[in-house]
Amino acid sequence: MSTAQDDLTGRARLRDAAIEGFAAHGFDESLRAIAARAGVSAGLVRHHFGSKEELRAECDATVLERYRIMKEDSINVPATRVFAQLPSSHEGGLLMVYILRSVQDGSAAGRTFIENMVAEAAAFTADAVARGLVVPSRDEAARARYMVQQSIGSMLVNLAMRPDVRLDDFPAVMEQYMAETMLPTLELYTEGVFTDSSYLDQYLSFRAANTNPPAGRAGEPLAR
Repeated sequence: MSTAQDDLTGRARLRDAAIEGFAAHGFDESLRAIAARAGVSAGLVRHHFGSKEELRAECDATVLERYRIMKEDSINVPATRVFAQLPSSHEGGLLMVYILRSVQDGSAAGRTFIENMVAEAAAFTADAVARGLVVPSRDEAARARYMVQQSIGSMLVNLAMRPDVRLDDFPAVMEQYMAETMLPTLELYTEGVFTDSSYLDQYLSFRAANTNPPAGRAGEPLAR
């Protein structure tokens, strides 16, 4: 029993050390460096995972699951508590930097992250619509994809333009990004930009020549 528990703990420590190492320094981080971060011998990496590819696969799955739980928890937390937690979010910064690394390197894992995030965003938004927190969209799937792509793209550009921010300081990554983007994001999501629907009406008219999009404002019931 003791040996089995030690193996499980060692495996988890290596996995978590790899997640931090990959996020901080990229996926070229060596197994030796990961083992040193975990405080174990390099041979234990191959003992538990067999190869670096297997290790990364487990890291990818773990990050995806932790991100899902973080998003699920955040939607059920009052706004006052969410903002109180943001400045010191080590876990949030770690997960986001890891995901950004995966997207940036163009790997299959990065594409999987995006597709899973889109699916989760669609599910979370549907739940928020049902609870009256978010207005419905004419195309819920398209809105979810757009929101995810905008969020990931915004973070990639933000960090690329701020080489002074150390990616291994995960709370600082989140604090800097939130400080620059939270107000405009909430303004856009809450109040919008245009003062009337002229551009949207024109676009819907343009599309109507070849498609049949629902008319009216988002959130209003459609006339049947």
